[in-house]
Amino acid sequence: MALEDAKKQVDLAFTSQARRGLAYENAFGGATSFLRRRYSKDLTGVDLAITGIPFDQAVTHRPGTRFGPRAVREASALQPFDPPYGWPFSPLEEFDIVDYGDLAFDYAMTSTFPAALTDHISAILKAGPGTVALGGDHYISFPILKAYAEKFGPISLLHFDAHSDTWVDDDFDRIDHGTMFYKAVKSGVIDPRTSVQVGIRTHNDDFMGVHVIDAREVHESGAAAVTEKIRGIVGDRPTYLTFDIDCLDPAFAPGTGTPVWGGLASWQAAAILRDLAGVNLVGGDVVEVSPAYDTSGATAIAGAHIAHELIALYCWNKKHNG
Repeated sequence: MALEDAKKQVDLAFTSQARRGLAYENAFGGATSFLRRRYSKDLTGVDLAITGIPFDQAVTHRPGTRFGPRAVREASALQPFDPPYGWPFSPLEEFDIVDYGDLAFDYAMTSTFPAALTDHISAILKAGPGTVALGGDHYISFPILKAYAEKFGPISLLHFDAHSDTWVDDDFDRIDHGTMFYKAVKSGVIDPRTSVQVGIRTHNDDFMGVHVIDAREVHESGAAAVTEKIRGIVGDRPTYLTFDIDCLDPAFAPGTGTPVWGGLASWQAAAILRDLAGVNLVGGDVVEVSPAYDTSGATAIAGAHIAHELIALYCWNKKHNG
């Protein structure tokens, strides 16, 4: 059946008549939406919207993550043939998922970007679906979290990263991918008591009360113990998961702006994400994929797999908790 479908499926991003189902379009051809989902601005009956945020004007070092959404979509073309490995269900077949396209904004008016992004996500949430955002630099999480806090109140943050991104910044007009979670705590957008950061391996004097499971603890304790610790922190509260690709060691994800040695292996991240099934995930993002610094494409491939796992986590939660 798959072979017969492959012979006739092409440009499913535009030609698909359904929002559900695996896709057998040739991985090397056709229009590249995320996981070959249909591009749509109609969110009626949609469970989850994938959206790209091609913004990288908040970086402290290497730019290029504005091309992250495009690269991650392209890398995802190899994945929609089968359900994600290790999950006992098939999210693409059981849930209505669309690619909502990218945020439109004026690149020359950076000051208008945060509000534009919050409005973009708020509009999706008000229509019903959750979101998985493809970044873009990590600053994008702050405007997104504002939209989620408007709906859920102070939210639990599950943050995978090499950096805490809680450096002091009391100027809330500053657009910076290293201070946004300081502002998120200070403004009450996230609840630090029920939030956790995983993979940290850079110094910060103040983690703002957020629990930290650093990279060494992941390596020494193992994925199962880390997952159990995360569950104990976030409980059953609405949780937003943000995954900075530099949480992975540069050996696995060199295409990023601020790489740091000693990070997680891709297998560790995969095991932790899979074992988080049942966490009350209401949305998430994958950020800091900068494809120009990785000619192999491995970083975008990792980003696409992580985003697919976020879809599985979200849909698992929806499947069992409504």
